[in-house]
Amino acid sequence: RSGAAQAGAQTAEEIVKTTADQVIARLKADREQLKEKPELIYGLVDELIIPHFDFTSMSRWVLGQNWRRASAAQQESFTTQFRTLLVRTYAKALLEYSDNEITYYPVQSDPGSNLVVVKTEVAQTGSSKIPINYSMHVQVGEWKVVDVAINGISLVSTYRGSFANEVRTNGLDALINQLIDKNNKIAINDAQPVSSGTR
Repeated sequence: RSGAAQAGAQTAEEIVKTTADQVIARLKADREQLKEKPELIYGLVDELIIPHFDFTSMSRWVLGQNWRRASAAQQESFTTQFRTLLVRTYAKALLEYSDNEITYYPVQSDPGSNLVVVKTEVAQTGSSKIPINYSMHVQVGEWKVVDVAINGISLVSTYRGSFANEVRTNGLDALINQLIDKNNKIAINDAQPVSSGTR
């Protein structure tokens, strides 16, 4: 019983391509506004990208056994803060590559897994292409992203080890507070206009 058989009308590849195309079109259209107010990108990400991500599964995976030990309130709080962190990381990557051509490759699937991988490459001037790969599964009849690997570095795996160490040392509440603090600092930093280098 494969995930592909359960999915809705749009394939995993179509969802990734349509979403990326929409985001890049908006980034180009709103470029001047984004220079003045960089934090506007998060509204764009909220609108176009978040509906296609399964943040609960991502949070469950990144916390591992600590997820099962957490209270419902802790799970909800962690998911909210982790989502904010991931969205900001991904949004910055998209902003960096928004002028570059993206190549999409056929979906890779494993018969023994409910995951598929949508592989893309972003062209760069004068250097090798940057691979951005999306791991996806079917959730309530739709394909949802459960991890993004940018240039071979998985967003979820990157945080899994450091989060486990923090929980082991100081507890889950300390990790959640650390994420709140980090997200607040990023928000303050991102509220500064992008300098054009001219006066």
